Amino acid sequence: MHDIRDLQSYVTEHTDNSQVILENLNSKYYYYTRTRGLFRICYPKERPPSVEIYLSPVETHCSNVDYFIPDENNETRGLSEDAMNRLHMARSTVALFIVAFLSLFIAFWTGVVGCWKRSPGNITATAILMLVTCLLSAGAMALWHGVEFYEKEKVVGEEYYQQWPNILRDNARVWYDWSYMVAWCGVGLSLLSAILFSSAAICLRGEREREEALNMQYLMPVYPQKQQYAYAGYPPPQAYPGPYYHGSQYGPYNY
Repeated sequence: MHDIRDLQSYVTEHTDNSQVILENLNSKYYYYTRTRGLFRICYPKERPPSVEIYLSPVETHCSNVDYFIPDENNETRGLSEDAMNRLHMARSTVALFIVAFLSLFIAFWTGVVGCWKRSPGNITATAILMLVTCLLSAGAMALWHGVEFYEKEKVVGEEYYQQWPNILRDNARVWYDWSYMVAWCGVGLSLLSAILFSSAAICLRGEREREEALNMQYLMPVYPQKQQYAYAGYPPPQAYPGPYYHGSQYGPYNY
């Protein structure tokens, strides 16, 4: 969040360049307090008259962040190399978050199926997907910090810190808002989920192996013996029973 303090007192005290400051206040959006996210720049206090603003669903006045996708009018042609690097990192940040959400969506369903069937394979796949989600989200946050570094230290332009006038630098305060904390908490929870799912898969696999070992005791093969045992009062058994018809092997066909 960029918080711009009241500049009216400075204008009244420094009348030599007050006209320039007033013109900037009426035309430059970076002279206004604003919150910036991946897709929107919102103005919780005064709104710059020169920026096209709409009312968001949460009743805040915002404008969209332009990633120049697609760049139909070739507006990025005049950007410097540092500005293009910043733009590519910003685009990559959004792309990594989209892929991370897709991985999380797939992990949700594999986790549901794995818990329903108590399948170690599905739980292992869920752990891998959650680890991928964690790495993608962490990479997106790292790129976001790279964008912030370029905006403050490298990119030259009137809307960036390197070219801000002293009055704007002295009266501007920047801090991270709640969405930044939520993003890093999401990265940590994704890693924790991957660890827990891995532990669950190991436990389920060990449980299944114990069950299979227990069932094998009831499935021991029993082979019949050809030698029969003698019993008291009965003639000794023969190794092989004789034919039912004593005259011929084919008794009914003696002709």
